[in-house]
Amino acid sequence: MSHPRLLIVGTIPYNTKDSSRAFEAYFHNWEKENIAQIFSDPKTPVKGHCGTLFQITDYRLLQRWKGRKVETGVVYNYDELPTSTESEKRVDESKSAGKAYRLGAKHSPFTHLLRGLLWRKSLWCTEKLNKWLDDFKPECVFLSFSDDYFIPQIAFYVAQRYNIPIVSSIGDDYYFNTHFSLDPFYWWYKLTYKALIRKVLAYKGSAIYISDKIRDKYNTEFGLDGDTVYLTSTTKRKPFGYVNTESPLITYFGNIRMGRNHSLNDVGYALGKLNPNYRLEVYSGENIPEIYGVFKDNPNVIYGGAIPYSEVQKKMANSDITVIVEGFLPKDIDCSRYSLSTKAADALASGATILTYGSQECGIIEYMQSTKASFVCTQKENLVEVIKDMLSNKELQKRYYDQQIVMTAEHHNLEKSCEVFENVVKRAMKK
Repeated sequence: MSHPRLLIVGTIPYNTKDSSRAFEAYFHNWEKENIAQIFSDPKTPVKGHCGTLFQITDYRLLQRWKGRKVETGVVYNYDELPTSTESEKRVDESKSAGKAYRLGAKHSPFTHLLRGLLWRKSLWCTEKLNKWLDDFKPECVFLSFSDDYFIPQIAFYVAQRYNIPIVSSIGDDYYFNTHFSLDPFYWWYKLTYKALIRKVLAYKGSAIYISDKIRDKYNTEFGLDGDTVYLTSTTKRKPFGYVNTESPLITYFGNIRMGRNHSLNDVGYALGKLNPNYRLEVYSGENIPEIYGVFKDNPNVIYGGAIPYSEVQKKMANSDITVIVEGFLPKDIDCSRYSLSTKAADALASGATILTYGSQECGIIEYMQSTKASFVCTQKENLVEVIKDMLSNKELQKRYYDQQIVMTAEHHNLEKSCEVFENVVKRAMKK
């Protein structure tokens, strides 16, 4: 039985081996000819799981805004795409393009407002886009939530044009997350963004969520009937083995912003107190020196930069301990209160002993604590003792390993996640 024609509207193109691999928990069983995507990432996409993609970039819109005759949209069809992320390159390679993307990457209220002006409907809503949409004939819109205006705006436009539902994928709390600020740009952005989101969520459709915690918040506030779809992992479980206390391989993979860099530093210093030869290996795509530079004076943290996901899986399979962290500052907690990234699914699937460290208020910390499959520390002053117990308590190492199997089967099961998602889409299309 074939699936309905579904249009993804999101920043990153669907790629099963890259940053959008979370989509695999939703679309694994979907026929590629029944999935299309509009995206804004400036890199050339690779073969993923979409039959056709439509790329609109900041730089091309800026050229149009300046009055230059350029195509704002580029169509990519599956058969024409490269097969490896090594082939990825940014389509706009000029110096001015680089400056534009560096400015947009700051994600400040001011840059959001600037991008809002740039992404006016008159610039991105072209005959070429509408013809591409008409050729695909979408039956449902999948909105991958973003803190930018244009992603939900495009989703809403398509849904209204074809009178079809929107299924919103909500993983980060962009709506409720507010803080005190004297910056008028912040409040201007926040008020206009929230008004847009209310309009989108009031439209016919449903939602999926990354965790029960954020599900309950949004379903209650907006009267939605969405479900939690847990992320999954293709990481192969290694056989059980006690932690090698002589020279353990201790690893972290993923984003190091939002205070995670400082929490990783805490872990490194705690390891050094127990054994000066212990090392925490950190792998991340972060390229801003101010963020990864916090490790330079810590002899027990090695920053390895970015590595392909295939290497992540190999490293994780060989790890004695893999680490999950969040920050402790109020602003960091606000950003991660509901988050549950692919790190949880990967760690639980790996078979490595898991150390989780961060504020109790953060979504993934709360979740890992509930699994009873990880050593968890929520206070800096207890970190050395928790790590010491983790290294020595062989009974708990085995118990947590067995519980990881249970949690992977119950929550991070690919077929279960796909089934839940497909049922949400079916309900939305009946409305």
